[in-house]
This record gives sequence, structure tokens and C-alpha cells, in this order.
Amino acid sequence: VLVVAHGNSLRALVKHLEGFSEEEIMQYNIPTGIPLIYRFHDDLTVAGSEYLADPAALEAAVSEVKNQAASKQ
Repeated sequence: VLVVAHGNSLRALVKHLEGFSEEEIMQYNIPTGIPLIYRFHDDLTVAGSEYLADPAALEAAVSEVKNQAASKQ
């Protein structure tokens, strides 16, 4: 399944899949344009997840999102 969505929609989906609290999801920065791959067990619980990017590109993208959020405050 491929899901393409806006940051807020993705945040809600990640919150549900990962079981994050309201506080945890507010601190979670979803990088723009980097695929996030989820793997599931047969019972559809999350077996794992990973971003499809090299670590430096991922860190840069997360920092960019974090800086965008900080500039809005």
C-alpha cells in the first residue's frame, strides 16, 4: 500500500501505528519527500519502520521540518 499525504494526515497515521501519545507525536518530525516504509506482522501490528534515505539526507530533512515548525512559533 502506498500512502501519499500532507504532514498532518501522516502525523495522525504515524500516531496511530506507533501508539504515540499526544506529547510524543508533537515532538516527532516527519521529513518532507522521504518515503517511510512500514513492515507489519500477520496480525497487522507494526513489525518495524524505516525511512528510505541515507542518514545524512534524513537528518537534513528532519532538521528542515524542525526549523519550519520553530519559525512558526
